[in-house]
Amino acid sequence: MNGVDKFLLLDKSKLRKISVKDISIAFPDLKNIFESKAIIIANWLVDWIEADFKSGKIKETDLLPQKADLAYNLGVSIGTIQNAFRYIEDKGYVESKQCIGTMIKDWKQSHSNVRKLTSKRDVCVDLIKNYIIEKKFKVAQSIPSSRILANVIGASANTTRLALENLCSLGILERKYQSSNDNGWILKSNDFSLLKINLNLSENITLVEKVEKDLENYISKKLKVGDRLPAHEQLSTELKVSIKTIHDALKSLINNGILLARRGRYGTTVIKIPGDVSLSNKKETSIFASAQETAFYNYEKTQNHIKSLIAKDYEIGSKLPSIIELSKELDLSPNTIRKALNNLADEGYLRFTRGRYGGTFVMDIPDTSSQSFKWLAVNPKYVEVYK
Repeated sequence: MNGVDKFLLLDKSKLRKISVKDISIAFPDLKNIFESKAIIIANWLVDWIEADFKSGKIKETDLLPQKADLAYNLGVSIGTIQNAFRYIEDKGYVESKQCIGTMIKDWKQSHSNVRKLTSKRDVCVDLIKNYIIEKKFKVAQSIPSSRILANVIGASANTTRLALENLCSLGILERKYQSSNDNGWILKSNDFSLLKINLNLSENITLVEKVEKDLENYISKKLKVGDRLPAHEQLSTELKVSIKTIHDALKSLINNGILLARRGRYGTTVIKIPGDVSLSNKKETSIFASAQETAFYNYEKTQNHIKSLIAKDYEIGSKLPSIIELSKELDLSPNTIRKALNNLADEGYLRFTRGRYGGTFVMDIPDTSSQSFKWLAVNPKYVEVYK
């Protein structure tokens, strides 16, 4: 699906975590050095990865040691380790994945094995590239300092410095002074084919939106209006992303009127094919309220039931049963009970206290004579059609 098959679906619990003691080569000497500590540590990491990868001691997707552990053993700051990791990632030896870690990569291959969010640094690299092209800088010409560039392209100073360092490592820029804060960046090459990214900055580039486009393509090719979407877990496996990413992408498609989420066995169904503006929603696909509205109805019904219990069996100052007890009594989930109680507390009927003698106490007796329910199970617009 749009090249998705080349990616791996990662499970952190199944990935091997390398320990500092597993590193087979001696720690680098960081005394009397003429390069930055981050560069020396990065080169040391490269030597270790190449040696142990070749011998089979480490393999692709193995996770590097924690930055804090490396910093402690090498006697440097976590920031220095972070910069070293970024350097070897630019060289293609590792790649980072949100909520997973930094993984060993087969540096001989050009593509990434994991789907991940485009980093702020990569966006900044592309912005700087466009700025250099737009202003027609020539080779050997100085470009503005990182702080000035940050203001021009609308990025943070730190992200801009990281982007400049990346362009430097790729041979696009050359740093004249030791500190990246200095006005010492010189254009070394205008061959931007060296860049591994090619972003379309007129579009949002979050991973969720990439997956959203894949889902639109999936719906267009495999489903029709009225069809039910596969489970989140199945889509997660097929698109090689987390279930949370699938959930967020589907939520966007629901908001855009392509999908309809319904509670229970109805699931999430297609109510419009992406890009098709000629068809209007069928009444049978619109009769049910959204899952969010139905959930609200369920909470309101629970609240009114608890109000009736309070008015009938309790007095001001009385203590209500626990959430677990109410859950069993009303045959509802503890989460539904908790939300209903919180809403009643916001309305001033209940008060929560902590400690040994704490609990949920009645502060006011509700008036149950005017209770009414919002009927959200069926869209009133189409009720007449189905009478």
